[in-house]
Amino acid sequence: MKEIITAVIGAGFIGAVHIETIRRLGKVRIVALCDANGAEEKAAQFGIEQVFTDYREMIDSCDLDAVHICTPNFTHYEIAKYAIGHGVNFICEKPFTTTVEQAEELIALANEKGVKGAVNFHNRLYPVTNEMRQMISGGELGEIFTVHGEYIQDWLLYETDYSWRLDKSQVGKTRAIADIGSHWMDLAEFVSCMRIKRVNAKFRTVYPVRKKPTGEVLTFASAGADQEYEEIPIDTEDEAVVLFEFENGALGTMLVSMVYAGRKNTTTLAVSGSKKALKWDSEDLNNLWIGYREKANEVLTKDASLLHPLAARLGSYPSGHIEGFADAFKNVFRQFYGSLTDPDGVYEYATLEDGLREMKLCDAVFESAKSETWVEV
Repeated sequence: MKEIITAVIGAGFIGAVHIETIRRLGKVRIVALCDANGAEEKAAQFGIEQVFTDYREMIDSCDLDAVHICTPNFTHYEIAKYAIGHGVNFICEKPFTTTVEQAEELIALANEKGVKGAVNFHNRLYPVTNEMRQMISGGELGEIFTVHGEYIQDWLLYETDYSWRLDKSQVGKTRAIADIGSHWMDLAEFVSCMRIKRVNAKFRTVYPVRKKPTGEVLTFASAGADQEYEEIPIDTEDEAVVLFEFENGALGTMLVSMVYAGRKNTTTLAVSGSKKALKWDSEDLNNLWIGYREKANEVLTKDASLLHPLAARLGSYPSGHIEGFADAFKNVFRQFYGSLTDPDGVYEYATLEDGLREMKLCDAVFESAKSETWVEV
């Protein structure tokens, strides 16, 4: 099989995960790294020979099959547009863009140029969340009544916590919704096999003013005790609650929070139906709770011999061997690169159209929070 040549743009926390995960695929080789800050040092750390500070120069000078876009939200559109214009496929971190119009433009351009893209909504490719989808699509839950859950973190709990993600100019209209709520909504629609019809949202900004450290603080890290600060007004949400109505009439709720003490990165999804109910927790991600009325409840542990075939193929290790965050990334990347060489295969990674869908959902949630009314998607 032909070796696939790729490069990574952005070498922060998530870029490092991409680099390490790409190297587990075997048939994909990273030839270049681009980062606006400390590119040489980061490339040396990862053993990548070609180093760039300008993604345009990298795309122009390297013969690439694909790039991974792991940069702040507001840069996604320009980078993806440049890649598409040069016939380079891409995997983009979420959210796809910062506006619906940008996403629509990129999809039209990608279709015109024959370029493939993916948005890294990795939660849908854990074996257990995919098992939920297979059970629901096969009618095992009966009529779906409710879909609910949460995505909660505590890394912005204190007013002295700060990140570029707090800056609306870099993230778009929403922060918690676009950053983590989009993950939950993609997972909810993917697993339930239903689309959200309308939304009703309430936002809260816990700290209208935050103390920004004058020195650099990495994502998910805390400032030092001797740090100096400047006060910065905040106009994006720390937390949100959203009510959903799905297309079949099912009801849903979602809590997203970046100020939930003690929860570092917890996602839960529960789906109830007329026959049984399911619940998944990212902090126990290899187990699926199955609830019944007429008999004892069950816990299904990830095991290829017990899962539906499409879910079983997402597991790389035997039962009892935990598969986690980076393994879901691997499944996304493996499917995406597989689709480049075998377009007729069965793939469930989030496409650019799925990325656009989440942009429309985020916009609807934002409009609902602003108007304090139900908003159709």
